[in-house]
Amino acid sequence: MRKIVYIIVGAFLLGSCVPTGEFTQLSNKTNSLQNERDDLMAENEKLTVENREMKARIDHVEEEHEKFREDSIRIQNRVNELEMEVSQLERQYADLESTHEALLRGNARETRRLLNELQTTQEDLSVKERLLRELEADVAAQRQDVNQLQAELEARNARLMEMEEMLYQKDRVLDELREKVADALMGFEGQGLTVTRKDGKVYVSLDEKLLFKSGSTVVDPNGVRALQQLAVVLANNPEIDIMIEGHTDDVPFRKGSSIKDNWDLSVLRATSIVRILLEGSGIEPTRLTVAGRGEYLPVDPAKTPEARRKNRRTEIILSPDLSEVFEILEL
Repeated sequence: MRKIVYIIVGAFLLGSCVPTGEFTQLSNKTNSLQNERDDLMAENEKLTVENREMKARIDHVEEEHEKFREDSIRIQNRVNELEMEVSQLERQYADLESTHEALLRGNARETRRLLNELQTTQEDLSVKERLLRELEADVAAQRQDVNQLQAELEARNARLMEMEEMLYQKDRVLDELREKVADALMGFEGQGLTVTRKDGKVYVSLDEKLLFKSGSTVVDPNGVRALQQLAVVLANNPEIDIMIEGHTDDVPFRKGSSIKDNWDLSVLRATSIVRILLEGSGIEPTRLTVAGRGEYLPVDPAKTPEARRKNRRTEIILSPDLSEVFEILEL
């Protein structure tokens, strides 16, 4: 709110032949607004990258989960094999005990041999039983790890689904908003006005001929009517943030004017549009951001009269509030 007030006051002072020092301060504030917008765009790109990284990590967790499942199956199969071996050894041990009892009455040397064999079998059985207990403990530990990874995966999937649902709702809001704006401005089609949706935003582009006379910052009556009709739609959609960008062609501004250059002209024109949108509309001023882009963001870089005509425009950019999505990403 304070920044917008600064810009409006700055525009008023510039229109009254402001000294060079004060104009420089206004220019610095304008550049600061541009930097903030660029920072927001960079933050959006960062969040997009983080979203891709989160999906990659989930894919990795799913691969690890599959690996743990295969290891568990392999270990369980080994446990079953050991159980069968233990069962076989127990039968052998029983057979040896029976033979030992039968030979107690026989040859002493044969008895000692059978006793040694029995002792060896007992030791082997003890080793296999210890190995079986260790494997069972390992299986239990891996199952716990798998359960933990599964819980983490489910939590992340839930977050992704929630975020995707929110983004879907935002897209639906944008589609409805584009239709409402197009309907509200239907009478101005063919007069230098277009309504499009791209990059998750709705763009209302107004040619210079609809809004301003050459070199002027005063909006024509026809343009005022279009902006007033647009303000009604914006007031009824308080969850949408509004960016007003002024653009010029690359022809230097004429010397001797109170307007210094194309940067100055683009900012003042954007500020004029803000005043019309706010006047009597009930739109919260904190929703609006004003930017002057001068000639540095052309839609057509050609050096032809037609290209320059296209570049002399004002764009009203409508963006959904993504604060809830940001909160999910920060969890």
